[in-house]
This record gives sequence, structure tokens and C-alpha cells, in this order.
Amino acid sequence: MKLRKLEELPSLLAGKKTVLANGCFDILHVGHVRYLEGARQLGDVLVVAVNSDRSVLELKGPGRPILNETERVALVSALRSVDHVVIFDEADLGQVIDTLRPSIHARGTDSTVEAIPERESVAAHGGQMKITGDPKNHSSKDVIRRIEAMHQRNG
Repeated sequence: MKLRKLEELPSLLAGKKTVLANGCFDILHVGHVRYLEGARQLGDVLVVAVNSDRSVLELKGPGRPILNETERVALVSALRSVDHVVIFDEADLGQVIDTLRPSIHARGTDSTVEAIPERESVAAHGGQMKITGDPKNHSSKDVIRRIEAMHQRNG
């Protein structure tokens, strides 16, 4: 299993160019896959921080997540590009970044380097921010809407 406790990871990552990616990954879709594949190409090892159920609810609102954190971790772990997965419950990635000190923090194309709140924490540890993946034309919200629309049509 690729799921690790945060405190386990520094010893596993020692001496490697570590890339950190993060997200809710609620209803895994092709945009997620391309984002994580792009992130993995940036270094030696890819760690994916997955939001806990509580933090997804806080970020996305009632009815989310669709899939619980155990299921989301299993799906992300199944991807060949992912080396390790960690669940985080905090509002931001500060603790994860401070513990892992990634060489690169990769974000999807729905972000800009200037708008990423963690950029200063990453830079303070000598890391860089990188944008990766395909254009942002995929989202879990859109997949959910399509399923709801199909369900309403087919009653």
C-alpha cells in the first residue's frame, strides 16, 4: 500500500528529488491522472497529499466528498505515477510542506504560481512551484453534474 503516515516519509525520501502534489481527488477523472503523471515527471518520487473527508466537506460543502478518503486513497494509490500517499486534515499544506520539504510542489493548470498560498513555504525550504497537467477542462463537479443530469433524464 502506498498510504503512509506523514512522519514516515522523510526517511523514505532522503536524497531524492521529491515532488508533492495534492488534492481532494473526489471522483477521479482524466484531469487528475494527467496532473499526477505530469507531476511525477518533475522528480524522482511523487508524494500525493489527499484531503481528509473532513477537509473536503469544509472546502466543497454539503454532499462532498462523494467517495470517502479510504476509497480516494485507494484510487490515487493505484496510479503508476504515484509513489506515496498521505492524508492531511489541515486547512492548508503547511505541515506537509514543513515535514517533507519537497523540491517541487506541483499544482494543476487551474492554478497560477502567484496564486498558490503555499509558494512561500515551499520557497523557504528551497523548493519550487510548478504547474503541470492538461488544460483545466475536467472537474469532479462537472462529472457530478453530468451524472445528476443523466439520472434526472432517466428518472
